[in-house]
Amino acid sequence: MAINILIVDDSSTMRGFMKRTLEATKLPLGDLWEAGNGREGLDRMRDHWVDLVLADLNMPDMTGVEMIDEMSRQPMLAPIPVIVVSSEGDQAVLHSLAQKGVKEFIRKPFHAGLLQEVVEKVLMIAG
Repeated sequence: MAINILIVDDSSTMRGFMKRTLEATKLPLGDLWEAGNGREGLDRMRDHWVDLVLADLNMPDMTGVEMIDEMSRQPMLAPIPVIVVSSEGDQAVLHSLAQKGVKEFIRKPFHAGLLQEVVEKVLMIAG
């Protein structure tokens, strides 16, 4: 089973790093899509089959939190698991995200192995 992942981050450098990191793993990857903000992320999810979203929080136009809120209101997008990858450290924000159904939180900066571990955990893939 190939997994299709959407990377939503306003930093093209971070998107590239996450994409290269995922490609270097042994994860059964399908397509990797990118978006520069939450609005673009929603468009990609509507246009493509996405199994997992890796999302930053602080982005222009539409934040990651706003994107997650919109996903929860759309029956086709609500089941897609989200892993937040952000430098955000506010515990109230993190608690709020967990209440919204965010599966995991990876704090930037992170080591490459952590990304694979968290994706495997969320998608229940044997590592």
